[in-house]
Amino acid sequence: MTATRPSHEALLGHALELAAKGGADSADAVLLEGTSLSASCRLGNPEDLERSEGQDMGLRVFIGQQQASVSSSDISQSAVAELVERALAMARAVPEDPYCGLADQTRLASNWRDLDLVDEIEPDARDLLDMAREAEDAARAVDGVTNSEGGTAGYGMTRALLATSHGFVGGYAATRHSVSASVLAGTGTEMERDYDYSSTCHKADLDAAADIGRRAGERTVRRLGPRKINSGQVPIVYDPRASGGLLRHLSGAISGSAIARGTSYLMESLDKAVFSPAVTILDDPHRVRGLRSRPFDGEGVATKPREIIAGGVLTTWLLDSRAARQLGSQTTGHASRGTSGPPSPAPTNLYMQAGTISPDDLMADIATGFYVTELIGMGVNGVTGDYSRGASGFMIENGKLGEPVSEVTIAGNLKDMFLGLTPADDLVFHYGIDAPTVRVDGMTVAGQ
Repeated sequence: MTATRPSHEALLGHALELAAKGGADSADAVLLEGTSLSASCRLGNPEDLERSEGQDMGLRVFIGQQQASVSSSDISQSAVAELVERALAMARAVPEDPYCGLADQTRLASNWRDLDLVDEIEPDARDLLDMAREAEDAARAVDGVTNSEGGTAGYGMTRALLATSHGFVGGYAATRHSVSASVLAGTGTEMERDYDYSSTCHKADLDAAADIGRRAGERTVRRLGPRKINSGQVPIVYDPRASGGLLRHLSGAISGSAIARGTSYLMESLDKAVFSPAVTILDDPHRVRGLRSRPFDGEGVATKPREIIAGGVLTTWLLDSRAARQLGSQTTGHASRGTSGPPSPAPTNLYMQAGTISPDDLMADIATGFYVTELIGMGVNGVTGDYSRGASGFMIENGKLGEPVSEVTIAGNLKDMFLGLTPADDLVFHYGIDAPTVRVDGMTVAGQ
């Protein structure tokens, strides 16, 4: 499938020409298009059917060391001319930024392989309603489920096109299919809720809707009758649904923007051990059919797979061009952007490699511990690494999962947590940022 349209390439080229004629020393322009279709049902009946289409253009101009970014959903020629005028006027009015500018031309992508991100078949509304109903029906069929928040299914197509005044033009497209179910169990004040979902680029890779619904129902029923837990220090085991959050905290801490500002708890940790030697973490923008894959970054820089953590050692920051200039380094191809502002560093398909032991073996020697399936809140201090989040899950008793637990706070410091982390062998690429089951010793649980 063609990822870009010639008329849109011409439109961006026209915007760059107008910017140059108006006095810009350099500029770049990005166009994002999206189409989405979603359907939901509740208690077996269709509830919502929505379709949306949109496009948005962003222009960034540079006059010396001054820059400005503007965006518009109107991409007519007259609107583009006004967009250029506003961008130039804003750039002349803002303070200089010694680190701004386009990416180094020598680092731009010149060719890239097909990552198979586009499913050529677009489902219709009936297909999506059938999938949503199938997921919800399977969830409601689980003994103990008493109510439903519904089943949903969706499809989306996005296209991105980037052009720069120093010669880069590139675009790509990606599709997304999804199915989910969310149900309740119990009655009155003793009700519990849980869910399951699957999201992939290709419909053929989705989990079966009935399996998604069944898992949602079983997870919900298993949460019934939660008890409180005594406060203290116990081993914490993160379910894969929750363990990816630790990688998100890591990616924020190694973002070049945070390092340049001096606001990261890992700012002195480059080339040092921040995890145990058993941990390797990779970022792979080229994973075929990956949810966050891309052939080039938001500045047109060529992307490549990288070991972020190699044998426990932090090997790199996540850098765009501006952060790299601040730090006296080179971009790592991690620029991410929308249309209304400049790029900033972000990971792609970030994941922790699987360990060598099973989840059962990981828990086997835990006399009393806590297995986390859901996290609540964002109680993480990016400067100190202090970590405190609400959680629910299950007791671990004599190496086995026991009773459900809720209304718990787990706390620690991410630097200590990372060093004390052990991964299991059950990595599955499910969320775009993924980790297997992991165990962290020495954390504090605050319960009753």
